[in-house]
Amino acid sequence: MNELAETEFLDHQSVEVSDFVARVTGGMISATEKAVALYRAVRDGVHYEVYGADLSRTGVRASSVLRRGSGMCVHKSVLYAAALRAVGVPSRLVLTDVRNHLASDRLRDLIGGDVFRFHCLVSAYVDGQWVKATPVFNRTLCRLYRIATLEFDGTQDSLHHPFDLRGRRHMEFLHTHGEFADLPYDLLLSGLRAAHPRIFATADTFTTGSLVADAPELEHTS
Repeated sequence: MNELAETEFLDHQSVEVSDFVARVTGGMISATEKAVALYRAVRDGVHYEVYGADLSRTGVRASSVLRRGSGMCVHKSVLYAAALRAVGVPSRLVLTDVRNHLASDRLRDLIGGDVFRFHCLVSAYVDGQWVKATPVFNRTLCRLYRIATLEFDGTQDSLHHPFDLRGRRHMEFLHTHGEFADLPYDLLLSGLRAAHPRIFATADTFTTGSLVADAPELEHTS
């Protein structure tokens, strides 16, 4: 497993990724500082959106994510993993199953419940240790869904908070499919199609909608 190589999806030598990394980490020296800065840039600079997600082979490449400016967990994690490799930090993609207690009614209906298969995050080798990071939910969505913004300091795992700001359960990790040097595209797409067929509008694109528009549904949830 080569965690620094350029791959089909982690195309960190592309112009888009190279320029993005240069803008974010210019003048920084330590690996930890770069890893944290890139985490925040991906978390807040790329809008998180499940609806309309492009899961084609081209759509999930890091360079494509930057061109589009939005994506779901897979897209944002692919971008972060690629950006880390661009600054010499080894990275892997981690695929997990999670239970989300705070999904909107519409998304829950499309997913078929509150268990989301093949949620993606990143494992990074920073200063001699592997730590996990989840650069997914941007600050705006966190405010709308009343979830504390997930931070990452480069020294310890940054996973989903188990509770929201009201003390309600938010996410539980149920199963880990593995850690991968590149996105296991066929496993991901076949797994998503099998688990969540109703959310697909085409063979590799999710149905349209807006998580921002869905957010008010949660205001009266107890």
